[in-house]
Amino acid sequence: MEDVATADTMVFSGWLIAIIIGALAGWLAGKMVAGGGFGFLGNTVLGIGGAILANWALPLIGVDFGAGFFGSVVSASIGAAVVLLLIRIIKRV
Repeated sequence: MEDVATADTMVFSGWLIAIIIGALAGWLAGKMVAGGGFGFLGNTVLGIGGAILANWALPLIGVDFGAGFFGSVVSASIGAAVVLLLIRIIKRV
């Protein structure tokens, strides 16, 4: 029974870390995608979405930046930049 509780806690903490790192990544993505930002709050929300997207999609396609803080920030920043670019493309259409 303790193994199930530990696994649930690890999954929750992984997503919580992805959200916190996503906020940082959103800010970085706003700086990387010139002219595509939505302000600090908007970029933070997009960064969280991008971090969740990257946390799910990048391992599916075999991309791994390693464990730890740096790898998480890199993958979350890529996810946030992709989300930011997609929204920018949609806004133009």
